[in-house]
Amino acid sequence: MSRPAYQSIADLPPLDPKDPFFGANPFDPSFRGDPHARLARLRAVAPVSELPFGVFRLARYADCQRLLRDVPTGVRNADGQIDGRERIPRALGPGEFMLQQDPPAHPRLRRLVSKAFTPRAIERLRAPVKRLVDELVERALAKGEMDVIADLALPVPSTVICEMMGVPIADRARFTEWTAQATHLLAAQFAPQEVIDRAAAAAEALEHYFEDLIAERRTSPREDILTELIRAEEAGDRLTPRELIAQASGLLIAGFETTIGLIGNGVRMLVLHPDQLARLRADPGLIASAVEECLRFDGPIPLTIRVTREETRFGDVVIPKDRRVMALLSAANRDPAKFPDPDRFDVGRSPNEHLAFGGGAHFCLGVHLARMEAQLAIGTLVARTRTLELDDSPPEWGASLFRVLGRLPLRLSA
Repeated sequence: MSRPAYQSIADLPPLDPKDPFFGANPFDPSFRGDPHARLARLRAVAPVSELPFGVFRLARYADCQRLLRDVPTGVRNADGQIDGRERIPRALGPGEFMLQQDPPAHPRLRRLVSKAFTPRAIERLRAPVKRLVDELVERALAKGEMDVIADLALPVPSTVICEMMGVPIADRARFTEWTAQATHLLAAQFAPQEVIDRAAAAAEALEHYFEDLIAERRTSPREDILTELIRAEEAGDRLTPRELIAQASGLLIAGFETTIGLIGNGVRMLVLHPDQLARLRADPGLIASAVEECLRFDGPIPLTIRVTREETRFGDVVIPKDRRVMALLSAANRDPAKFPDPDRFDVGRSPNEHLAFGGGAHFCLGVHLARMEAQLAIGTLVARTRTLELDDSPPEWGASLFRVLGRLPLRLSA
């Protein structure tokens, strides 16, 4: 099968001069399924722009990189608040997760769990993850078909993070739905109220789930992250009950939700680019660079937000102090000023300094885990199969705020 993955700018309708989104409205249902041509046009006509609700957007690689690494920023407003929190029905614990904290809370909380995500710690997980992937692919080959999401992309990272944290894998069906819905609290400033209400209900259910699990773990400690969080002491300061629940919930969400998107989107891109699929089959050693290209080309996190700590100029636009700024990672990762022929999917691309894992103090804590899981899942599927075929139905996106497929039916043979 050979078909283009996305539209080109030429396929888009003309820009409406009164459109404040410049044709790249993230609230347009069609945007999620096919964002890249719209983002390319935005990068060309309005690389720095302000949305009607006062948030700025950056679409160029250099600007996004500078925001994440060099410009004085935070993730909260100068008064310590998070925009949109007033729209959430109650003060939920996940709002205190380390990703929504500035210093001194952020480095303190991150240090408490960072040792579980070091390269050495993750390497110890490689063998059991490989066994799990082999079992899942073997099961799919016996049937001759699979839903890449349900049969591979979800069970691999969710099983791993459950075992790391000490969360019963039997409960996966319950918290998988909660975690996908809860991600929308990250966009509480922008999301419709009904979306926020569903997300808040999911977060509350997740909070109650961890309250019960933490109570059980206090009496029966184990060798897992949850027990370490309960025991945690950094500079004589224990986690508060609210912080404990927030870190547990946040790590569970971050530990598998985006990796589902990485594996699912990556498999889809390989099948949509049969020349690159054949290239990877012929040279399995390309799997590491192939995963990096999947992250660049169609990564699961389309943007990240920072708050300026001082007035900052990007090109011809001066962004005031204490304003929220979106770094459009998906746009930056296709910027021709950084990546030659950026709309070409190339599993051997090098160098490939994409921004899919963010940057600066909030650079993804689970980067080594996500890479290892994706390399094993995608690499094994490609190596163990002779054919991989998608049907012609449009992609089905999941409930998550992130770019995560809900289903990806695939026919395969050994």
